[in-house]
Parts: sequence; C-alpha cells; structure tokens
Amino acid sequence: MKLRRKNLTAFMAGTAMLGAFGFAVPAFAADSGPIKIGVIGEESAVAGASITKAAQLAADDINKAGGIDGRKIQIITYDDHSSATDAVRAFQRAVKQDHVVAVVASYISEVALAIEPWAARLHTPFITPGAASTLISKNVHDNYDKNKYTFHGYVNSAFLADAICAFSKDELVDKFHMKTAAIMSEDAAWTTPLDAEYAKCLPKAGLKVVDHIRFNPDTTDFTPIFNKIEGEHPDVIETGISHVGVQPTVQWHDQQVPIPMSGQSSQATTSTFWKDTNGAAEGVLTYTAATPGVALSPKTIPFADAYQKKFGATPAYDGYASYDAIEVIADAIKRAKSTDPDKMVAAMEKTDLVGTQGRIQFYGKDSEYTHALKYGPGLVTGLFIQWQDGKQVPVWPANVAKAKIKFPSFVKLPLASN
Repeated sequence: MKLRRKNLTAFMAGTAMLGAFGFAVPAFAADSGPIKIGVIGEESAVAGASITKAAQLAADDINKAGGIDGRKIQIITYDDHSSATDAVRAFQRAVKQDHVVAVVASYISEVALAIEPWAARLHTPFITPGAASTLISKNVHDNYDKNKYTFHGYVNSAFLADAICAFSKDELVDKFHMKTAAIMSEDAAWTTPLDAEYAKCLPKAGLKVVDHIRFNPDTTDFTPIFNKIEGEHPDVIETGISHVGVQPTVQWHDQQVPIPMSGQSSQATTSTFWKDTNGAAEGVLTYTAATPGVALSPKTIPFADAYQKKFGATPAYDGYASYDAIEVIADAIKRAKSTDPDKMVAAMEKTDLVGTQGRIQFYGKDSEYTHALKYGPGLVTGLFIQWQDGKQVPVWPANVAKAKIKFPSFVKLPLASN
C-alpha cells in the first residue's frame, strides 16, 4: 500500500508538471473512443443523397490528419426518407441510443424545422447543410437560450434570392436585356422567404415580375403551369425548386418553352441531373454553393475530386455544406477541448475557418439570422452554373466564369440581346 501511495504521489506530481508546461491532456481526450457525429440524409433524393457521403469524406480527412487530439471521428448515418417524422426519430436515436455529440441533418426545411426543437430539448448541436428557410435562424434569434443549439450551414433563402438577383442584373438584364420575369416556385417552407425576397430584389435588378406561381411539390404535369407562364410573355422564369427538378425540366424542354429557366434548381447542382433528365437540362441556370473545377477555397477542388472519384458523381450543393459542417463541429470540439454541448455551441459561434464553400462564419445574437451562415464578399457567395453540352459550367461571377451563357435554340431572347 505504501508503494502504491508513493507511485500515486509521483504520478500526480508529474501530471501537475505536465500541466504547468502546457502539456496537459484535455479531459475529453481521456476517453480513447471515437467522437460520434450523427448525419441524417435523404438517400433516395437527388439533392439529399450527398449529405451523408460528404460527411464521411470530411471525417476521413480529419482522421487521416490525426483526428481530434488523437480521437477519431465516427460518422453514424441515418435515412429520413424525406420525412420529418422519420428525421425526428433518427435524431432521437442518434442522441439517446448512439450517443452522438452533434448532428448534421437534411436539405429539407420542413425537416430541419422539425428537428430544431429536439436539438433544444436534448441539448445537442445541430447543423443543417441544405435547408434554406429563414425561420430556422429566426427561431434562434427569437429564443436564443432555448434554440442556440441550431446552426445554418448553407445560405438562407433571403441571401439565396439576393445572389440570384445579383446574377440576374449582371447577366440577364445587362447582357441579354431582359426586362420581365415570372416566379415559379414549389410551395415549401424554404420558398416562402425566397419568393418574398424575389418580389423585392428582382424589380431592383431590372426585372418586372409579371407572374408568380407556387405549385404543389407533388405536381407531375407542368404543362398548365408553363402554358400560363407563356401567356404572360416573361423574358425569364425565376425558379425555386428543390423537391422537384427533373419533371419540370424535362417538360420545359419537351414542350419547347421559349423562356429560359434560371434561379435555384437544387437537383441541377449534381452531375446526375443530366442523365436523370436525359439531357433536357441543357441551358438550365442555377445557383449553387460550389462546383467542381472552381477553387472558391483551397478545399473546394480536392473535395469535389475526391467525392467524384469515390461516388462516381459530383456532389450536390449540400454536399459541400455537409463537408464543411463536419469540419465546423470538429474544429469547435478541438477549440473547446470538450464535447459538452454548451461549450461546443460557444466554440461554434466563434467559427472562422476555410471550408469548401469559402470562409465559414456564423451570424451572432444581434442578427435576425442568428447562427445562419454569413454571406457576402470574403465569406460565402456561391456561384451560378449552366448546363452546357452535358457539363456544369460556371458562368458567374466573372472571376470564376469559364464560359458565356448560351441558350437552347427553342429559347427566344429579347431582340436587343447581343
């Protein structure tokens, strides 16, 4: 017993000396097991299938670099089948049974909004890498103490509309002399603020809104919708589509609608869209977080290349955001030296790292978009791509553009276009 006491005393003294010289091991690192992060995706959805795949790539990269103070990240994936109910069940299972320390989940705003109160109840940091509704971050702003666990890893709908309007001004108005637009959006939580901002920023960009159509996401026949839009003779259709994408694009092409489609088409952000539409995507314009071949940061191209090599397709927009979300969580744990949720949240609020989308920071308590991803020059701005000859070609902004915009022969442009 005396010998053990002596050894214990020596050990404690040695530990104190290590601490004095800054070599103390963080308390959370005493557990040699992996740090578990839950990732909930929509595996059968064109846009949602990238979430879990990209998250695993991020974890692999972090683990190859030594993990978090020697501890590996373990990604545990779940499929919510695009169902808010299934997503909540997956979130509960992830936290209560699988003991994850944080969750990355969903590109669907209704799903993210269903998870948000559970992140509050279970005190679990939660990042959505694709949902865009401004209500997600507004809930954090309105009740910070309760909802502080939720973060927005992709630009919200208001910023999305502003980016689309900026593109429309620079390209469609200034270069193609377009003057009128019809808004065509699926009826969903994310498009309510998108359309509201469209109504404000499109006229400022020089596009008079001549029609505004919101359709049920279960719509299968878009012929009446396109007929109505054609009757108003707009120069461009500004879209807000994510749950749908293939069907309206195919019918736009097959019906030879003489009006270009531009805006947000989430499914068009992945390379599988060309095959899914059998080439009908030719000429479609969409905003996206990032795209292969464009170095929005030093991480963009390596990630996109690795994703395509492993999965045989390019990531959708939320794939980039999902990769960044895992890095945000890992970075926060490392800086907090803890997996305590409140300490993680405090560290996540101070995030300032280079991600695949650009420089990642979050808005603070004073912003109406608390914990939303910061948008703007030097941060995250995104870009516009156009489908040309089977490829996603960056066309805006000018510093990343690799080609000029060109439209299918059936599209009729204003006579003054050059």
